[in-house]
Amino acid sequence: MHELSIISSIVESVTESLAAYPGAQVIEVRLRVGALASVVEDSLQFCYQIATEDTPLAGSKLVVNVLPVVMHCEPCGQDVTLPSLQSFRCPQCGEFVADLRQGRELEIEAIEIEENHDHAHC
Repeated sequence: MHELSIISSIVESVTESLAAYPGAQVIEVRLRVGALASVVEDSLQFCYQIATEDTPLAGSKLVVNVLPVVMHCEPCGQDVTLPSLQSFRCPQCGEFVADLRQGRELEIEAIEIEENHDHAHC
């Protein structure tokens, strides 16, 4: 299950980013995951819950935005979204497409935090 190592890297990266926001609490971490990234969303969610225990991310939510596969079709001269991963043919002209434009991403899209605004009153 390589999802655990992926999530561990994400937790480490987000934790490092939090250093610039002392006392901030992570509410949500959003990932962009391409349909060809070879990860299982349920496994990512499960691993996230385990990997965030006893970290500044504990209690935060993982949101996974799955991106469709987009290929460039030379005969049509445009980018097309594949309706399924069963066929790498242009849904418009039927020609084989091999120029991948989107679908392998696995990246942090955004981190939502709530900053601690507790200030001592004099």
